[in-house]
Amino acid sequence: MSGAMSGGALPVAGVSLETQHRVEQFLYRQAEILDDRLWDEWLALFTADAHYWMPASPEQTEGDGQANIFWEDHYLMRTRIGRINHPMAWSQSPANRTGHVVSNVVVEAEDASSGDLVVRSKFYVAEYRMDEQRFFAGKYRHNLKNTPDGYRIELQRVDIVNVEGPFDYVLQYWI
Repeated sequence: MSGAMSGGALPVAGVSLETQHRVEQFLYRQAEILDDRLWDEWLALFTADAHYWMPASPEQTEGDGQANIFWEDHYLMRTRIGRINHPMAWSQSPANRTGHVVSNVVVEAEDASSGDLVVRSKFYVAEYRMDEQRFFAGKYRHNLKNTPDGYRIELQRVDIVNVEGPFDYVLQYWI
């Protein structure tokens, strides 16, 4: 991917305002879909060979074959959707509610020929369930494919700030 401008240690691509806007709207829509629990719509945002990844440490550069919090392909994402929607899913009775906020959206790289992008952003997620709230913050990295139907996620990496911290219960949904 080309088009990176100098701007310190973190790369920034010189993309058009239209591209920046499209990327932001795509990420905001993904957050909305998650909060509304529209799992099929959410899964449709991914390419058929996509991965959704939360590494066990920020230093990880590979997901496959490594210890991860999760490294899910389409099949595993669909399996988790089935577990969440199952009528006997005690972990979702009552169902959790979330609020995702996405910000600081920066296009790192753009492939001039395909329009594919590498994007980083920050997030904050509040989860409410059974009179308790949990909060997660961190950064996303998306590899986005430019398709005739709009952007599709080829890889979504989620790095939570407190990755090494204890959790009262496991993540049932996606951050």
